[in-house]
Amino acid sequence: MNIHKHHPIRIFAISSILTLALGLGVLWSEGLGGLWLFIILVVLEVTFSFDNAVVNSKVLATMSEFWQKIFLTVGIFIAVFVVRFLLPIVIVMIAAGTSFMDVVDLALNRPDEYSELLHNAAPMIDAFGGAFLMMIGVYYFMDRQKDVHWIKSIEGRLSGLGRVQGLKLIFMSAVALLLYFTVDDAHKNVVLISSAAGIILHVGLGWFAAMFEKNEEKLEESERSSSKGKGAAIKKRVGWAAFASFAYLEVLDASFSLDGVIGAFAITSSIVLIIAGLGAGAVWVRSLTVYLLRTGTLMKYKYLEHGAHWAILALGLVMIVKLYHVEPPEWVTGSLGLVFIITAVVSSVIEKRRQDALASTAV
Repeated sequence: MNIHKHHPIRIFAISSILTLALGLGVLWSEGLGGLWLFIILVVLEVTFSFDNAVVNSKVLATMSEFWQKIFLTVGIFIAVFVVRFLLPIVIVMIAAGTSFMDVVDLALNRPDEYSELLHNAAPMIDAFGGAFLMMIGVYYFMDRQKDVHWIKSIEGRLSGLGRVQGLKLIFMSAVALLLYFTVDDAHKNVVLISSAAGIILHVGLGWFAAMFEKNEEKLEESERSSSKGKGAAIKKRVGWAAFASFAYLEVLDASFSLDGVIGAFAITSSIVLIIAGLGAGAVWVRSLTVYLLRTGTLMKYKYLEHGAHWAILALGLVMIVKLYHVEPPEWVTGSLGLVFIITAVVSSVIEKRRQDALASTAV
């Protein structure tokens, strides 16, 4: 049977096989109770990161085929092992002032203590992740070149504010300072440093990609001038510019997943179950990214990208709110993204039908 590469069966085959294999392994070692927790964790991760997949597909479309494959191979290893296992251990190591191997021992043999230390490091995680995710939303909506608006009364005004030079960075710096002056005294310094790190990292990755992209454009112009008459191919990021986009996607994934890792400990204290469940969910998110990219779903649904960025902005605000000891239930946080995505899709369908009706009446 010849299955087209855009067919969902082919795109989600690896995710399905891996999830089935992990599920059988969990069933064998942990029984039905462990399998049920594994399923919950997979659903939790996909729900949390659905909007992440939308943004991933948008950025991935600008990268060369080679770097797309890197994201879908090396990127999966980074997402599962580095982000969902090593990175939380490093964060606990820094927050608790202990050695790496001691934290690994806690994670594998004393998961309750590891969970407590990870929760104690939550201000660092929430400040960094909240600032980084808010930067993504702010930079998307406060773009003076953005001419398509979903929630027109808000997005139109935000786009207009983007004409003020440096306003986005000034706004986020003000947010970081506001957090410093209003959070608990014990967390002031770590919150300021972490939020500033999130802001600087977003700006740095954007600047890094833009710098190398400009160099590539100059090289392409010189090549076109020396080979007149040849059609220009669609521009894709390669080299260091593509690497910057790849790094941006991995940091975005980390910002989403770390909050999910903390939330996972509310479901189970087994680090093996958490890695298996969140890891399988991460692979599903990668497959979903491929599906959106290959099927051109972003082009079909006019406001889908807008909905994803509203969801990212909302999740960033949720992480910021947690700094003030407000803990929304995990199902509420996870549902935010789906609500924005579904609403954006419905709005896109309605708008397309309206445009088609206008076109038919004009004829």
